[in-house]
Amino acid sequence: MLDLSRARDRMVDMQIARRGINDPHTLEAMRRVPREAFVEAGFEEFAYEDSPLPIGEGQTISQPYIVAHMIAAAAIKPGETVLDVGTGSGYAAAVASQIADRVYTIERHPPLAEAAGRRLHELGYDNVEVRVGDGTKGWPEAAPFDVILVAAGGPEVPRALKEQLVTGGRLVIPVGLDETSQRLLKLTRTSQSDYETEDLGAVMFVPLIGEQGWSDGSGNLAVKARELTLPQMISEAAEPLPDPDDDAFGELFDRFADRRVVLLGEASHGTSEFYRARAAITQRLIEKHGFTIVAVEADWPDAAEIDRYVRHRPKRYDQSPPFQRFPTWMWRNTDVEAFTIWLREHNAALASERRAGFYGLDIYNMSGSIAAVLHYLDEIDPAAAAIARQRYGCLTPWQSEPSTYGRAVLSAGYRKCEEAVIAQCRDLLERKLDYAAKDGADFLNAAQNARLVASAERYYRIMYYGGADSWNLRDTHMFETLNHILESRGPDAKAVVWAHNSHIGDARHTDMGLIRDELNIGQLCRQRFGEKSALIGLGTHTGTVAAASDWDGDMEIMRVRPSHRNSYERLCHEAAMQRFLLDFSRHNVLAKRLIEPRLERFIGVIYRPQTELLSHYAEASLPRQFDAFVWLDETSAVTPLGPEHARAGTPDTYPFGL
Repeated sequence: MLDLSRARDRMVDMQIARRGINDPHTLEAMRRVPREAFVEAGFEEFAYEDSPLPIGEGQTISQPYIVAHMIAAAAIKPGETVLDVGTGSGYAAAVASQIADRVYTIERHPPLAEAAGRRLHELGYDNVEVRVGDGTKGWPEAAPFDVILVAAGGPEVPRALKEQLVTGGRLVIPVGLDETSQRLLKLTRTSQSDYETEDLGAVMFVPLIGEQGWSDGSGNLAVKARELTLPQMISEAAEPLPDPDDDAFGELFDRFADRRVVLLGEASHGTSEFYRARAAITQRLIEKHGFTIVAVEADWPDAAEIDRYVRHRPKRYDQSPPFQRFPTWMWRNTDVEAFTIWLREHNAALASERRAGFYGLDIYNMSGSIAAVLHYLDEIDPAAAAIARQRYGCLTPWQSEPSTYGRAVLSAGYRKCEEAVIAQCRDLLERKLDYAAKDGADFLNAAQNARLVASAERYYRIMYYGGADSWNLRDTHMFETLNHILESRGPDAKAVVWAHNSHIGDARHTDMGLIRDELNIGQLCRQRFGEKSALIGLGTHTGTVAAASDWDGDMEIMRVRPSHRNSYERLCHEAAMQRFLLDFSRHNVLAKRLIEPRLERFIGVIYRPQTELLSHYAEASLPRQFDAFVWLDETSAVTPLGPEHARAGTPDTYPFGL
């Protein structure tokens, strides 16, 4: 059962107060009003996410932060009278009513006004009056007002609203010549004819329709700015890219050849073009610029089998085929297979120390890592293997389904396991000098597996406590793994990282870092390597994707909904180019225009189109999150490997074991 009261308090603390709103009247009012009562049925569980939600008639209830930001900026005081333009669900009027003496609110859609009036009355907000009308003309009979709040964006501030303010009154309204460049303005009336204006930053609202606003719902097209629109600016700055299968695709990325780490993202885990684009870039960096590390968002033990294959090292005959766990299609697909074949062929003519390797950074496969540590110790040090088996014994019940371990530790003495696996990792590392003399590559594999077990034990324990800890542990583990690989390959080693945009874009400039206290590999690489790192995101507008509806569900080929009209993806789509590269360092003016946060789409192995806005979009500042952005307008799903993809003459189709 959801504790909505607790969720409301957390929303105020984390999404509002923490972001700088400290007006006590506003914070207390936000704590009192139950937002779940103002959303459509079925959306109650999302009521305290910092997101707009649909309310009918093509309108939305504004995100909580925006409501609080506008009310706090207006500095509503007890005893004042407020005009609220754009009633919607009635939520903002209800919050204002907890401070002001009287609130008048206007809605142009009769069904919304009727529903809001009924809802406000039933909830006991008797100091709020609702009417249907043209909000741009205000409410002359109830004027003057101490405060006017407008929840829709117009081309300019309506004259009627300005005239209905008392001297000293405040008007907060979004204004902009198109929907991509609205600014939230605060006007304070200082005399009969004078007003002071304060710019509160970029925002994005629905159009303000009315006599002194836009003439209809497409009003953002009625007046064109004298400067280029954002899609036009993107089109001007964009560097066209050929198809990812074209050898020329990777050439545009020579500019990143001097970086120690190049991180390549993806907007989903099941899109063929993202894998093919990353492969083309990586091949260029390996062939022409000396990169020798491909580090991917995959389990270390599974990737180790691919590494053996591409570096022509002996196959382990007791090893199960890699990437058998959900989501199998993420790495067992024809695009990854094609890249590994290329990498093996590239390495064939090189000395072993110069061959490029394939490494997994992720934390999930605890059972595979335990098996790898024990196998190595059985061969190199049987006595140490016996001790390790005793130490790992306490994890045995959870090796096959480690997520259940998190439940168990809530009532069990988990410290015993934590100390044991850390001791095992420490012992293995202390023997580095002895083991490395025998086989440095195998030692790296065993040592990293031991680290993984220690991290995974803690990861599966804390994931049941919630919060940012489990995400931060996972990304910190992946970053540390990357550093261990770089160290093992020498001081001049350079790496390419393949991971989701949510991992490789700097978390400090997304909702992840700003609201949820999460960090990621991209942030850690920038902090560690500075200008020697490059963070490159990849995005798309529509197409198909391989994904599941639920964790551990069957893979489906799903249609990707066209990008949201308020998203970065929509701006890129409207630039009307199929493929391009945006290098923000070369286009400072564009970067500044794009810097205010917008929606960005994130699809993982789970895709739920029916709740896409809530479950797959978050706010981010694209030019701060990434150094560059690759756009592929329409994309297609990956093709999972199956028996029909077996290659003639290859025993057991190693390494994938089809």
